Amino acid sequence: MKVLRINAADTYHIRNLVLRPGRPIEDCYFEHDEDEQTFHLGAFIDSQLVSVASFYFEKNPKLEEEYQYRLRGMATLPEHRGQGLSSSLLKTAFPIIKQNFCQLLWCNARSSAQGFYQKVGFEKVGEEFDVPSIGPHFLMFKTIS
Repeated sequence: MKVLRINAADTYHIRNLVLRPGRPIEDCYFEHDEDEQTFHLGAFIDSQLVSVASFYFEKNPKLEEEYQYRLRGMATLPEHRGQGLSSSLLKTAFPIIKQNFCQLLWCNARSSAQGFYQKVGFEKVGEEFDVPSIGPHFLMFKTIS
């Protein structure tokens, strides 16, 4: 398994299959995908892209840190889950985020993925909320030391 930087367009297929199944691919084009401080990572097995995550320089007003990164669109193809790929993407991202003078990473985590995020050091903030047409989520964050 290898983790590499990828382009936003490289994430769309997996985002669509995993996060927005049956919806138009355009639903997987996220605002700020092409911003200068945004970066995207992909995990490859045998040269095939099987897991993706995107990181945006974006502040959540509910969190106090001045500079923050947001995790969005983390998705792994079903046949490759449970192999530590998402954890590897995050471990690769943490030093990049620190290089950008940020020590906080946050996300709107699907409620069904809350256990994964807690296992890799994220903390939950507040109550569960609904993202329209996607489902229940929690705001979660991790301090990167």
